[in-house]
Amino acid sequence: MKRLACTLLALLLLPGLLPAASAAGRPTFGVTFDGSAEYLRIAKGTDHGLKNDYGGPGATTGTLLDAQDREVATFVTAYADDFETIVRVTGYADGRTSADIDHAVIPALGLGYITLTRENSSAYFRIDKGSGQIDPHVLKRAAKGMLYDAQGRVAAIYSVVAVGAAESLGFVTQFARGYYAHDVRTGDITGYFDQIIQGSGFSNFTYGNLVMIAIGLLFLWLAISKDYEPLLLVPIGFGILVGNVPLPLSIFNSVSVYMIDPVSHEYVFNTGSNSVMGMIYFGVRSGIFPPLIFLGIGAMTDFAALLSNPKSLLLGAAAQIGIFITFLGALALGFSPQSAASIGIIGGADGPTAIFTASRLAPALIGPIAIAAYSYMAMVPIIQPPIMKLLTSREERLIRMKPGRKVSRFERVAFPIGGMLVTCIVAPGGLPLLGPLFFGNLLKESGVTGRLAKTAANAMLDICTILLGLAVGASTSAQAFLNTRSVMIFALGCVAFGTATAGGVIFAKIMNVFSTEKVNPLIGAAGVSAVPDSARVAHMVGQAEDPTNYLLQHAMGPNVAGVIGSAIAAGVFLGLF
Repeated sequence: MKRLACTLLALLLLPGLLPAASAAGRPTFGVTFDGSAEYLRIAKGTDHGLKNDYGGPGATTGTLLDAQDREVATFVTAYADDFETIVRVTGYADGRTSADIDHAVIPALGLGYITLTRENSSAYFRIDKGSGQIDPHVLKRAAKGMLYDAQGRVAAIYSVVAVGAAESLGFVTQFARGYYAHDVRTGDITGYFDQIIQGSGFSNFTYGNLVMIAIGLLFLWLAISKDYEPLLLVPIGFGILVGNVPLPLSIFNSVSVYMIDPVSHEYVFNTGSNSVMGMIYFGVRSGIFPPLIFLGIGAMTDFAALLSNPKSLLLGAAAQIGIFITFLGALALGFSPQSAASIGIIGGADGPTAIFTASRLAPALIGPIAIAAYSYMAMVPIIQPPIMKLLTSREERLIRMKPGRKVSRFERVAFPIGGMLVTCIVAPGGLPLLGPLFFGNLLKESGVTGRLAKTAANAMLDICTILLGLAVGASTSAQAFLNTRSVMIFALGCVAFGTATAGGVIFAKIMNVFSTEKVNPLIGAAGVSAVPDSARVAHMVGQAEDPTNYLLQHAMGPNVAGVIGSAIAAGVFLGLF
């Protein structure tokens, strides 16, 4: 095992040496971005007689006209191929601007009406070397390389558009995060071997990726070896590995959950149609997956324990104190109200609710909020027992509760209908979650839609869980995830979980002061809506004191009430912000 770890570390460190060794022989040059230069693409090429002579006397010239065939400007070809040509505007007629351009003409070639499209002119730059200074077999059309800032850091990747005798023309295909044209000072031309190295994950690997990969492996270990929420942690853990495979700039926007925004040059969620992970993540970012998961949860949930003992609804509500305390804590740490509300929902121990709220109020925080919520859900058996034991005496943990009454079929059917109307009138913002939850439960309890309930509770729930877990994990790219903000969210998540657990237990103790029928305070901890783990933990802690005391059925009441409570809290926040 030790030998394997050393080999892996050596492979990860190898890329730091390879590019340095190969960079010595790369041709380098100065770079100039001309903000006044304008480039257009016209729908005619060398087959129509246009010439390739960048910066030379053989380049084709023409005229740009407006819709009334009046002259707007003149142009010269920068590069032409068989089908189309890149041209540079050389001068405007008096009083005319680029907004007046409608089409092009080249009278010398008998071309009267040529359609055109505007290029991203700010991405073009002049290379201060031409075929006279660099071997034409190296400096050639479509050659690739990197652009660097004054400190030698990679600022962008580019492709050569045209080669002249004294200078050449390049086009930035992708700026690195946080870099702009004014940062670029020099560039180089990379050979095929260099491109293979630079295009590998090794050369783009960072220690941040190593940290996140270790976290992903920890999630997988907890899920597989310890059986902690495996249905969630296996997809998320593997997604973390996927999201931290180092990607070169050339394919980053077409593969990653993120993309480098062409305007801000910062990481944003990928909206391009060419990124598979971006399209999967759309279900998270747009809030599609959480309601579908709630539909499946509703089809799986038995509300009989809640209906047989309505007092448990109060315990589920009390546990939501963790949401509001964490909300206040996040505000105190400088988060915006929208971000603080999204972070607070972690206290509900309900991953889909936390993700849905973040998708509406704080999309940039979906990754750390989702990871924190699911991490603490998985650690329910570790976090909750010490708090439960600290807040209860042995006599309280030994309290036996009477079995609940039998719930009629009418109550089972009426509850999801009435529950949806009441909760959504109280908190209309929770409708996208509460509606599917109660609808799924109605499919189960009606007795006439068994096939639909089975589909919702099995196939659909599993599919959405897989895609959501994988996409959320993949959003934890080290470059976007490892920051102070994420650390604060994890710390607040721990506070949320602890206070939610404590709130449920303490409220159960308060109920016992005023009630003749005693409630075992342990079931108050089940009010955090980690279904059914928190109910199972309450049962296990109780059995540690008395193996014949069965609390699971009693704990399921506040447990399912917590699901409703966290969704209502989310609805309140969505209504406020």
